[in-house]
Amino acid sequence: MLAVAVLAAGKGTRMKSELPKVLQPLAGATLVERVLGSCRHLAPDRQLLIVGHQAERVEASLAALEGLEFVLQQPQNGTGHAVQQLLEPLQGFSGDLLVLNGDVPLLRPETLEALLEQHRSRGAGVTLLTARLDDPSGYGRVMADASGRVSAIVEHRDCSPEQRLNPLINAGIYCFNWAQLAAVLPRLSSDNDQGELYLTDTVAMLESATHLEVADAAEINGINDRIQLAQCEAVLQERLRRHWMAEGVSFVDPSSCTLSEGSRFGRDVVVEPQCHFRGHTEVGSGCRIGPGCLLENARLGAGVEVLYSVVRDAVVGAGCSIGPYAQVRPGSNLGERCHLGNFVEVKSSSLASHVKVNHLSYIGDADLGAGVNVGAGTITANYDGVRKHRTVIGAGSKTGANSVLVAPIQLGENVTVGAGSTLTRNVPSGALALGRARQLVKENWAGPQG
Repeated sequence: MLAVAVLAAGKGTRMKSELPKVLQPLAGATLVERVLGSCRHLAPDRQLLIVGHQAERVEASLAALEGLEFVLQQPQNGTGHAVQQLLEPLQGFSGDLLVLNGDVPLLRPETLEALLEQHRSRGAGVTLLTARLDDPSGYGRVMADASGRVSAIVEHRDCSPEQRLNPLINAGIYCFNWAQLAAVLPRLSSDNDQGELYLTDTVAMLESATHLEVADAAEINGINDRIQLAQCEAVLQERLRRHWMAEGVSFVDPSSCTLSEGSRFGRDVVVEPQCHFRGHTEVGSGCRIGPGCLLENARLGAGVEVLYSVVRDAVVGAGCSIGPYAQVRPGSNLGERCHLGNFVEVKSSSLASHVKVNHLSYIGDADLGAGVNVGAGTITANYDGVRKHRTVIGAGSKTGANSVLVAPIQLGENVTVGAGSTLTRNVPSGALALGRARQLVKENWAGPQG
């Protein structure tokens, strides 16, 4: 059996944030969500999150995760004290305990799988993850022999000058035999420079300790401040871009683009510079995105082109063209081969296939039939100051430039709206609708006299 415990009780003072450190965002997910996700494939029998600072806020953010148990550490007196809080909830548990840190979000699932496999194959009391760093300052040093047997871990502040020359560091990731660990946890002492209970002290108390050296030291990068958060973001973004390029996506300038973990791409997608993908965004095969686009929780069909535009919480059908400088807002659904041109905004609207809204228009809370052509400057006036109302435009209808459709209003099929009209009443199919003030011309006008 396997239990996973994630240490997530710390304040994260150096983040200088009202948000708990483990809830800081990284490529569209919080740090702690990434840590929990890294061990999901191991299918643990128990998942426990040790919380402390702003515990209620952390618990609320993860309430939707099924099977996650919360354990309160109060006060926070070191990593050993944190794991001591598991003695009661894991009483009677027989198996291994994987201990992770809530601020180490770059661990690969295959690394944890290898750690668990080595731990079990060697029958160790504990197996810890290690790395060799050019500059190991600040990390605990792992004292190990050539066979990988570990004798002790010494925190940096407690190291002698000779021990500080050791480049093998403790990553803070452990796999314990729970029965052995539970037997020694009560014996931990706070007789150290910080006056805390160190989990690392248990290594010397257990029957056997081994280590697994990680191949890529970037995996064990911890986050204590915003500089390290940005560094981890860069590593994760590079991973994501490399993954999708291997799957058939072309990034013209990869380093200028950012992705979320939930982004998905078809093949032969071309992403121009300065494009950003957030949330659960899906981009169909053959799309061309950018330059200068933001897509968030958007779903694009095949062959869509988006240029210098924003698409959020919307569905875009195959073959559509959007931009430049268009915004597709939440609740919008574009049928196949629609065209939104420059400075067009669409919000909470449904556009059937082959609709054209070429420039300088606002389509809000509206339903447009197939083949509707919206003239420049057309506005659906959807708000009466209290409530929103819908506009319905039938298939094949056309609006002239600078038209205002005051909702609620319905235009039938194949309606023509004259340029400059303001319409407040329904229009039947096949009609011409005009709503202009009569033009007045005064000849030989001298203008105001001074």
